[in-house]
Amino acid sequence: MAREKKRRNSGRRSPLAAAVLIGVGLLLTGGVYAGASAAMAATNDTTQQSSNLTAEDGKKLFQANCATCHGLDMQGTESGPSLYGVGELAVEFQVSTGRMPLAAQGPQAQIKPPQMTEAQAQAIAAYVQSMAPGPKYPSAETIDGKGDVANGAELFRINCAMCHNVAGAGGALTEGKYAPPLTSTSALHMYAAMVTGPQNMPVFSNTNLNLNEKRDIISYLLFLQENKSPGGFGLGDLGPVSEGLFIWIFGIGTLIAVTVWITAKSN
Repeated sequence: MAREKKRRNSGRRSPLAAAVLIGVGLLLTGGVYAGASAAMAATNDTTQQSSNLTAEDGKKLFQANCATCHGLDMQGTESGPSLYGVGELAVEFQVSTGRMPLAAQGPQAQIKPPQMTEAQAQAIAAYVQSMAPGPKYPSAETIDGKGDVANGAELFRINCAMCHNVAGAGGALTEGKYAPPLTSTSALHMYAAMVTGPQNMPVFSNTNLNLNEKRDIISYLLFLQENKSPGGFGLGDLGPVSEGLFIWIFGIGTLIAVTVWITAKSN
């Protein structure tokens, strides 16, 4: 009995050890909390600072990232065109989609992850607008997606489908150029493309398409984004090409398989 009691006593933990464990746990918890709080505070500070950018901040960003090609006075150089008259809408479109700053010369600027935040893009746009006024941001109503979808679909087929495909899936052009897909393009950038005519796209002035018609086209494209392939499989949205290939492979293939099966059955 004495030996068993001694073993039990030797297996018990000291009250000091429990206090040490509790203290270590509290220190770890406090350290993690303090680190998380500091990170959140830094993120909030960065967000607040970036959201308060002005045209003067845009000037500094422009000089650091854009002036090499477009010139300090936006007059253009051998590497980039003049920005006089492009306005804030074109600048926001090019910078926010990652097309600018340009990574390398090519048939056209590639869409890539943007190098600047939206606030920085808007600051550069504000600076360019103050120095070289041009097309401005549209009203909220123009890009609200509540226009006439049916009319927008007809206008899109007449004016845009030859390059962007009737389903907005994009398409190849000449000399290595292409019309980008519109399956994830924002309403603002749809409007900006129609007004500023980036890359090979023509400019649609109010004489070609008035504001209501632009609104209808945007509404149609937003409808397509929300209702992908309502008729069934999209098959790449390539129209008769993919549909004919599907019918040839599976339709003719099925007929051949049935013919072989009937022949084997009769033999």
